[in-house]
Amino acid sequence: MLNARISGIASYVPDDILDNEMLSKMVDTNDEWITTRVGIKERRILKKDGAGSSYLGIQAVNRLLEETGVSPDEIELIICATSNPDYRFPSTGSVIAEGCHLKNAYAYDIQAACAGFIVALEDAAAYIKSGLRKKIIVVCAEKMSSMVNYKDRATCPLFGDGAGAVLVEPTEENIGVMDGVFHVDGKGLDYLVMKAGGSVKPACQETLDAGEHYLYQEGRSVYKNAVTDMLKSTKDVMKRNNLTVDTIDWLVPHQANLRIIEAVAGAAGVPEEKVLVNIQHYGNTSAASIPLCLDEYKGKLKKGDKIILTAFGAGFTWGALYLIWG
Repeated sequence: MLNARISGIASYVPDDILDNEMLSKMVDTNDEWITTRVGIKERRILKKDGAGSSYLGIQAVNRLLEETGVSPDEIELIICATSNPDYRFPSTGSVIAEGCHLKNAYAYDIQAACAGFIVALEDAAAYIKSGLRKKIIVVCAEKMSSMVNYKDRATCPLFGDGAGAVLVEPTEENIGVMDGVFHVDGKGLDYLVMKAGGSVKPACQETLDAGEHYLYQEGRSVYKNAVTDMLKSTKDVMKRNNLTVDTIDWLVPHQANLRIIEAVAGAAGVPEEKVLVNIQHYGNTSAASIPLCLDEYKGKLKKGDKIILTAFGAGFTWGALYLIWG
């Protein structure tokens, strides 16, 4: 029986840093207010002219190919998770494939907001386990600064830019993507959305004047649902696989808000030393946050480590995935 394992991981963040002190000169906020509420100290911002999410993704994928020694011609599929596509069409995945010279790869985008990595990873695992594909790249590329209103003190401290990529390959060992629990509730539309720019409300002068092309979030509702749903999906996937807080090695939550991370881990009973966190340096990078975190801590990860990944995002879309590190 084939399983799908992560055989390589890489990430990329821009060089430019926007820290809390700099942000306090742009909007009515300060370091203490931001740190206390969300645990973020700084975030990376892509300032390169004419560069979108694909630029971030290309850097991450090229690093992945270099580190794994895999030829671009060997890649058969690239799945790109992004909420910040370069264009309405074509897909950002296709732009990344071209930029990385993946001439034999099919490519497409998925939109699962902040849950994009775990959703795309399960998709990749299904291709591998079915035998349809042998080498797949999952890349999460998010230029979050492109949708942030830097006059909105409630949301602008939260988000940063970045990309993460993993190579997924078949194995006959009992490692890799083992199980996943996923949910969606369309009632979340009103609480986390970009109101204009789609087919319901196309761009026009009125939508621009109203600031409806920026991310809109009702923080309290999102916080409450994120804690509840990430916790339940984490417990559900652990129960389904006879896992306990003693038998798992790591919990890697979506890096949205340190208080959410602490609330989920605390309620699940996972000790702090088993929870991987890097939100203080990068902020919320949406779909890219989990692979960015895994890449940062990959020196700690050992073959056979049992890892729970959990995320919550717009939609609402959320879930948890059980992974044995390969």
